[in-house]
Amino acid sequence: MQAFCPEQSNWVNFHLDTTGGRAILANDMSSTNTKDLTPVVPRRFRSIFFMLVSCFALWGLLNNMTDNLVPAFKNIFTIPQEQAALVQVAFYGAYAVLAIFASILIEEFSYKKGVLIGLGVYIAGALAYIPACINQSFEIYFIAIFVVACGCSVLETTCNPYVISLGPDKTAVRRLNFAQAFNPVGSICGILLAQQLILSNLNPATADERAAMPAEQLKEIVHSELFWVCAPYVGLCAVAFLIWLFFLRVKDTQVAESATEQPETEGKGSGLRVLVAALFAIVPLTVLYFLFPGMDKVHWVLYGTLGPIIYLFLVGDYRTMLFSLLSQPRYWCGVIAQFFYVGVQIAAWTYLNVYCCKELGVTPATAATYYLISLILFIVCRWVATYYMKKFNPASMMSLFAIAAIACCAGTIYLPSTILFSIGGLGFSANVLCLIAMSGCMSLMFPTIYGIALGGLSQRDVKLGAAGLIMAILGGALITPWMAGIIGDANSCWLGLTAAFDNTWDTNLGTSTAAVRASFIVPAICFAVVLAYSLIFRKPTTSSDK
Repeated sequence: MQAFCPEQSNWVNFHLDTTGGRAILANDMSSTNTKDLTPVVPRRFRSIFFMLVSCFALWGLLNNMTDNLVPAFKNIFTIPQEQAALVQVAFYGAYAVLAIFASILIEEFSYKKGVLIGLGVYIAGALAYIPACINQSFEIYFIAIFVVACGCSVLETTCNPYVISLGPDKTAVRRLNFAQAFNPVGSICGILLAQQLILSNLNPATADERAAMPAEQLKEIVHSELFWVCAPYVGLCAVAFLIWLFFLRVKDTQVAESATEQPETEGKGSGLRVLVAALFAIVPLTVLYFLFPGMDKVHWVLYGTLGPIIYLFLVGDYRTMLFSLLSQPRYWCGVIAQFFYVGVQIAAWTYLNVYCCKELGVTPATAATYYLISLILFIVCRWVATYYMKKFNPASMMSLFAIAAIACCAGTIYLPSTILFSIGGLGFSANVLCLIAMSGCMSLMFPTIYGIALGGLSQRDVKLGAAGLIMAILGGALITPWMAGIIGDANSCWLGLTAAFDNTWDTNLGTSTAAVRASFIVPAICFAVVLAYSLIFRKPTTSSDK
């Protein structure tokens, strides 16, 4: 996750090192008169840094490849939109459940162990795709996706501060931004893999045609489709294993703390604390899953997040840190804003495919191209926004982007789908252009909320504070089903917004024009929350402001 939130005035350059939780003030005049020759990544840490960069790319790839599993599984298993959306419940729910455990792991031991455990859990989850494919079981896929995301949660909570530790504070922001540049590169690779290996290998048979097929014929089709779902995830195990071997051989003493250039310690080393934290995260989920197999999966994830939170209350020093965080409105409001932002990003990108298929009449593989264009715009706008943060207040910029995003939602709901122009065989209508532009508006939101929320936190609070913002990724697990419920409901109360549009039901896509358009009221509500946060907490803070 990109963490860069600078604010410029006449006399000082304000840099907020969001992941480290430090506010760094540098004299503007001295920075212009003296050329800083400090390397962004010291030579002795470069091999570690570039292997960490590969982890950033890996979870970016997995995030965006998983988005495409929702339309894929809907077709393969001929299930409703709400059930297919459980893919996102599994993936982003795991982030919420494991984030606190990951912060305790790196606090008690080291970043290296966090990376090793994160990669190991990912490999175990990816290998579980094999029995899921053999048994043609959506339920096993749900578990496998959850385990894969658990690995990503540990990696993401670990790698950001790990990158910060690889050198002095003065280059920490640039170092993290450079590492973050490879996250969207992985995202693009994930979309291309999903498009070329998963979506392009879906059988074009509709839900009605599949229902009329002989059982053996349908089984063969589903097996072939699931093989191509399985292949990229299992293939990436080889890459993850090579990274795992590298970190297994790296000594912790090779890593220096950013401020002192002294070797990183192993932490407090309380294996018992780490074990108990793991049990509080895993045992409640496991018990609920087997004792109440029919439980709504959204409720299952929500109950699962209570275990790690209860653990924080039971351990004295962690309880003190938690209360310290909760006493700062800038932080806990930031967690709420991040919840809605991540929710809108995941939901909008997940159903971009369905929207384009319904409004433009394209195939899922072609719709993935519109997704790719949206992501490229997202990346370009992120870098442009980062540059202009040197001149403008990041919170004010975010408020303008949020207003533009709400306007894009209105265009997605109400503008016509008449093709205005075509490029390379891809047609673009006014409503689809608004849908794509929405991604550009989202570009600066995650790192800016991250920066505002962690502004002024002490070193003692920052790891747990960062874990709270990672837990906010739970929004992807809860907002996506909310949007899916509107898309898949011919009688939704939100259809009053789109009464002028056709509500004829498409059994193949499981939606109608009116329903898929009305569903974009959900992103509009989420962007309104982000807008409110950016307006309330416009003023930058430093560590002395607490």
